Amino acid sequence: MAAANVAKRLIPLFDRVLVQRAEAVTKTKGGIVIPEKAQAKVLKGTVIAVGPGSRNDKGENVPLSIKIGDVVLLPEYGGTKVELEENKEFHLFRETDILAKLEG
Repeated sequence: MAAANVAKRLIPLFDRVLVQRAEAVTKTKGGIVIPEKAQAKVLKGTVIAVGPGSRNDKGENVPLSIKIGDVVLLPEYGGTKVELEENKEFHLFRETDILAKLEG
């Protein structure tokens, strides 16, 4: 699995989360190809790697509530784009920037 190799090479710091966005829908169920400009922006992704967490006022580590493999809802803008493999694009977000965790 390529995502597992990326997680071994890039370890986010503090409360950062590495996410791979879901693929955009490029065809309708009927087989019509959707032009790139008409495709909706993908707002969900899979968590590939997480940092150890942030520190509170006492210097204690506060663990993240998100773990590897979670499907999350992302903001439309933000995050830092990271390209680690050919044709593979990942994004780094702070845990507080992630909008929600999707169940099921």
